Amino acid sequence: MIRQNNIILNPAKRREELRLRIQEIFDTDKEIDTKEREIENLCMRILLHQQPVARDLREVSAALKMISDMERIGDQASDIADLSKFIEENHVQIPELIGKMAEMTVGMVTESVDAFVKRDLDLCRKVIDDDDQVDDAFNQIKEELAELMYQNLDAKTGLDLLMTAKYMERIGDHAVNIAEWVEYAITGVHRNNEHQLGGH
Repeated sequence: MIRQNNIILNPAKRREELRLRIQEIFDTDKEIDTKEREIENLCMRILLHQQPVARDLREVSAALKMISDMERIGDQASDIADLSKFIEENHVQIPELIGKMAEMTVGMVTESVDAFVKRDLDLCRKVIDDDDQVDDAFNQIKEELAELMYQNLDAKTGLDLLMTAKYMERIGDHAVNIAEWVEYAITGVHRNNEHQLGGH
């Protein structure tokens, strides 16, 4: 969605396209919440009635952890959508690095889910390693926004852009969580997770 801001040139079309995309995000977030409850219920039925052991138990346990992270990703995407409405309405120039950060985090989420579907340990580890690039981008964005606010960027706009980047950084952390639970489902070993976000 942030990338779309930069590539749609016609202002009227840009506003309409953004409005539609924001609504899609809100609708998808609601669908994710519904699917989370359905998957939780399915996992609980499996645990109660089939009493899985070993690898099957790990996969069910990992799935329960992963859907929690997916739900939080949906929430944070909605938060970004809310901020995007203000950013678009005020014709704010979005720093290029935020668009790149969005692409990186979308890639991490996609690859973490692909790793689960394909049981791909190498892809899990790639997602985990890629998080360093997202963290570096976030730190650079903070510095850029501080400099812009020192020059002429108003505080509210600067804060909105910073929060947009922060939500993306959190989405990257959730993608890492998913990848680490996939790794656990495959290997039976869960590394010390520095990315657990608790209730965030």
